Amino acid sequence: MDRIQSFLLITLVFLALLLWQAWESDYPQTTQPESLEISQTPTNPSTVGSSSEVPNIKPPAVLGETPSLPKNLSPTIGAKSASEILVETDVLEIIINEKGASIEKLSLKDYPITLNKPQPLVLLGKRGTKEFVYQGGLFGREGMPTHHSNFEVVQGPLKLLDNSDVLEVAFVWRENDNIKVTKRYRLFRGSYQIEVEYKIDNMGLESFDVHHYEQLKRSKESSYNGLVYTYTGAIFSTPDSRFEKFDFDDLEEKPLDVTSTEAWIGNMQHYFVAALVPPPENPYKYYSKILDQNTYTVGFVSPENTINPGETIVLKTKIYAGPKKQSILKHLAPGLDLSVDYGMLWFLAKPLFIVLQGINSVIGNWGWAIVLLTVFIKLLFYPLSAAGYRSMAKLRTVHPKMIALKERHGDDKAQLNQAMMKLYKDEKINPLGGCFPILIQIPVFIALYWVLLETVEIRQAPFIFWINDLSSKDPFFVLPLLMGISMWVQQKLNPAPVDPVQAKVMQFLPIIFTVFFAFFPSGLVLYWVVNNVLSIAQQWRITSQIEKAQ
Repeated sequence: MDRIQSFLLITLVFLALLLWQAWESDYPQTTQPESLEISQTPTNPSTVGSSSEVPNIKPPAVLGETPSLPKNLSPTIGAKSASEILVETDVLEIIINEKGASIEKLSLKDYPITLNKPQPLVLLGKRGTKEFVYQGGLFGREGMPTHHSNFEVVQGPLKLLDNSDVLEVAFVWRENDNIKVTKRYRLFRGSYQIEVEYKIDNMGLESFDVHHYEQLKRSKESSYNGLVYTYTGAIFSTPDSRFEKFDFDDLEEKPLDVTSTEAWIGNMQHYFVAALVPPPENPYKYYSKILDQNTYTVGFVSPENTINPGETIVLKTKIYAGPKKQSILKHLAPGLDLSVDYGMLWFLAKPLFIVLQGINSVIGNWGWAIVLLTVFIKLLFYPLSAAGYRSMAKLRTVHPKMIALKERHGDDKAQLNQAMMKLYKDEKINPLGGCFPILIQIPVFIALYWVLLETVEIRQAPFIFWINDLSSKDPFFVLPLLMGISMWVQQKLNPAPVDPVQAKVMQFLPIIFTVFFAFFPSGLVLYWVVNNVLSIAQQWRITSQIEKAQ
């Protein structure tokens, strides 16, 4: 039993060290943004340097063809300064710049930054030296409009009307009387999905080739939010590998260079995701590029399209920029719902989420849903927990004998172990019986941890009294204190370690974990408090029964 306690102690200390390292994790230092020099449009795209963000990738004509590596184009200077256009639906607030007809800022109306900052959360946009933006455009024929070219907004409604479910906002670019490009955004009521459409009219006398690109540009960011790790970075999905994560170091070591149908690419963070979803039937070239030591892009390039004189083609894609709600994501693209990242234990986490969501749909409070789900899990594992607690209770009853054996054999470890094994045999105690039933339950508890951490519905969800946001730490640290007290009570119900050094260290663990849990989301701490209280009740009952029977 001493060895098992030592193992558990080492595990807990190791966990504490990991949490401390997360707390001390360094974030990139902020610097003032450098001024950008914009060069004139080049006459030959192949001669441009490597400082621009526009890909120049030969699109795949057939699946399996390996396109050339990314090259670049320089920004185009327009004849007039571009304007910012505010576009609104019931759930989105978007600023589109006439320069490139690009989304400069996208805010989520139903998701405030914090309860103390009721402004809508900005998912896409620039924040100081940090940026996370969508860019898109055309290239192939020299002079085609990229996300640096100036468009003009087409007059029309810019806010979703009360009697309408669809809002269309169009921008136009022209090259004399030869080419006309209409870039149209189509937004929907109650939806975070945006359709992007390029209508290209060839009004000239010569045919030309064109393809379009879409990309997400993002600054390198840490995946740590205080002590909590939630992945922030690029994601990519193909039929061969439905969901993969690529952080900055992965992309730096090996850039993405994949041609596939039925694929998508994007970038995610805690609770939210932005994804580029092209039509599934055509092969698209997916790529990544490191722009500098803190910035990268991921995106795709469409197959080549030839437009003859007098012809018109339409190129379409979809953007999703919003919360990671599985009910929405699973219908948008295959595997996109996996951005709700439950890790290796997803097969346990998904059923737990379904149960949690079902309970909340009935009672309408995520806090009480967490409490009831915890009770349900404890009932499910009641027989296993009871077996473990019985073993611990028996060890508790023979603890004085164990102390006597230690005093008798002193530092003779071999003799002490033999005496301990004989005591276990005489008292019919399995020294591992109190550990294995608990260890079996650990995967379920870890899976539930990720459910509570990844569920966007719990973000800013109130519970009772002072707990008005289950995704934030307890403002008065009441739940962490209750957790620490419950952990201390559990220790008192367990047999004390024979080794006095172990016993001293164990006494400090409730204090250590109280400090760590003080910075955890209150929804997670609530789960641990309820779980500990139920464990104490069950263990106290079983211990009392066994002690009375002695």
